[in-house]
Amino acid sequence: MFIVNSYPLAVVFCFITMMCWGSWGNTQKLASKEWRYELFYWDYVIGMFLFSLLISFTMGSFGSEGRHFLDDLGQADMRNVGSVLIGGVIFNASNILLSASTSIAGLSVAFPLGVGLSLVLGTVVNYIGAPKGDPLVLFIGVALIVVAIVCNGIASSKMQRDGSDSAASRKGIMLAVMAGILMAFFYRFVAAAMDLDNFASPAAGKLTPYSAIFIFASGVLLSNFIFNSLAMRYPFVGSRVRYGEYFKGKVGTHLVGMLGGAIWCLGTAFSYIASGKAGAAISYALGQGAPMIAAIWGVFIWKEFRGAGKGVYGLLAVMFLFFVAGLGFIIASGGN
Repeated sequence: MFIVNSYPLAVVFCFITMMCWGSWGNTQKLASKEWRYELFYWDYVIGMFLFSLLISFTMGSFGSEGRHFLDDLGQADMRNVGSVLIGGVIFNASNILLSASTSIAGLSVAFPLGVGLSLVLGTVVNYIGAPKGDPLVLFIGVALIVVAIVCNGIASSKMQRDGSDSAASRKGIMLAVMAGILMAFFYRFVAAAMDLDNFASPAAGKLTPYSAIFIFASGVLLSNFIFNSLAMRYPFVGSRVRYGEYFKGKVGTHLVGMLGGAIWCLGTAFSYIASGKAGAAISYALGQGAPMIAAIWGVFIWKEFRGAGKGVYGLLAVMFLFFVAGLGFIIASGGN
């Protein structure tokens, strides 16, 4: 299987994770023109599962290092399998809330608040579980990103006062906060099941990143029959959604949703692969710089802050600066 053997390459993989985690929401925006997010989410989850198989049978099965995907899957301890499945279930619950928030409040609001909160809590959780890197430098970086999140929240509140539906915006923000709290915990369950110290010769019963991403995607898919079915029957906004509507969707619309799942899965797989060299806390924290990427999409491509005053754009500029500075500190924390 393919293994990352240097910290600089691990950082590159984490940046790809950040790009993927911050960009998949664009597929929801594209599909939302004619497609409810609950229906989009089925395609998203299917795309995630199919891509987990693709990367497991390619990067996870070629090469001379480590255990190949099927061999690793066959020897996995059921406790570790269960831990990753729980991670998938927690992630799915949080991501459905995040998708609902995106459909209500917009990409540049939901991602910085939800994923940003997840970054802060999740970095703490993952560092406690598997300490690696300089904690002072790491958490200075996290603190800078907290400032960026606050700037985004202030900018969003100013936009609400400028005439948007404040009730809907408040609902979107609350959903993003709930999503962020839940999302902070999924990565720890996955990292606990992998031998982060030695992917080349992992301990018996432990998982490699490739078997982990497959089991994780399976947990997401299985739990979706419960979580998304509930979201369809009791939607956060709009009328009830029925399964018959899903099968009436256009092929292109389905493919857009699957692309979103594949993009997210690529980023997650790369984060797991990088965690062996960078550590779980740093890999997670760098990947969760995704709000900056999502905010860039929301501001410059989707024009979600169209008509805002100079003060709002000033806050957004400060947000981007603090995000970049925070990411720099997070990278430096692992360079020892």
